Amino acid sequence: MTEQQTRAKSHASIPTEHASKYLQQLCKHFAHKRPVTFDEHRGQISLMSGDCYLLAEDAALAVRVEAEDTENLPQLEDVVVRHLVRFAFREELQVEWTKA
Repeated sequence: MTEQQTRAKSHASIPTEHASKYLQQLCKHFAHKRPVTFDEHRGQISLMSGDCYLLAEDAALAVRVEAEDTENLPQLEDVVVRHLVRFAFREELQVEWTKA
């Protein structure tokens, strides 16, 4: 088994008209301390407990997180959501994680 196959994963599609804006804000925020790559439509953030992949769609922000193990997955989900909610203070984001 490869490392990619053994990682714990989950994803969420977050309805918002501001997907690109939030993607860029999240990536810029973490870029000060963590390895990050992004443009207007896609982003990747390497966090201490795993990786976050972002895709700005027309009416949603697709987010996928991959943790080293199942114990770190909830923490990774929480870090991403807490930051997104802070950036999206003008709207109430609905986030429901689905385990992969």
